[in-house]
Amino acid sequence: MISYVTVGADDLAVAERFYSAFLPALGYGLEVGPEGLSFALPVAEGEKPVLPDFYVKPTFDGRAASAGNGAMVAFEASSQREVRSLHAAAVAAGGTDEGAPGFRAKYGADFYVSYLRDPQGNKIALFSSNPDDPRRDD
Repeated sequence: MISYVTVGADDLAVAERFYSAFLPALGYGLEVGPEGLSFALPVAEGEKPVLPDFYVKPTFDGRAASAGNGAMVAFEASSQREVRSLHAAAVAAGGTDEGAPGFRAKYGADFYVSYLRDPQGNKIALFSSNPDDPRRDD
């Protein structure tokens, strides 16, 4: 099981604005600390954490953060409508559209996804595979 994912950022305020535009809607809480941004799903008392956590941090070596070629982090939404809404919010918060919300048939009949780049260039996907959603894009 993946425990956490970390992406680098040179400007944490810009990164916070971008990720806060959609991660809280997916249930993630944010803790801001001296080491960066920590997004985690809530944990009921006595329960194990729901993984993975998502961290946005400055680089450890002090050099400029860079996006990995071929690397992408995907977040699951509950519906096509939520994918569209969160994609728009993320673009409005400084993200770049890398693929408008829609079906991608090569990934299955119910796979509805959008692609973004965060302000640092990291690739992000927002998707829903909810079989109860209608098979249309509206």
